[in-house]
Amino acid sequence: MTNLLVALILVIAIIAIIWYLVKKLTVLVVNAVLGLICLFLINFLHVMQWMGKPDLGYSVATLLVCALGGLPGVLILMLLNILGITI
Repeated sequence: MTNLLVALILVIAIIAIIWYLVKKLTVLVVNAVLGLICLFLINFLHVMQWMGKPDLGYSVATLLVCALGGLPGVLILMLLNILGITI
């Protein structure tokens, strides 16, 4: 009886951990997709040229910052570009 109870508690704990990780993973994926979409829109609409700066471009580093950082990553890239630092 004790073995069954311990196994049931372990199964419930594993399911709870997996549920938590899936929820966090979906938030990260949505943020990454929104960051890449914003990067595309900023380059497509030439937003940086309105401020007299070159577009952000699509280098590997830029795509990684936008994919890992999401919307804050895009904002950091824009700020760095305005300050004259290109990645």
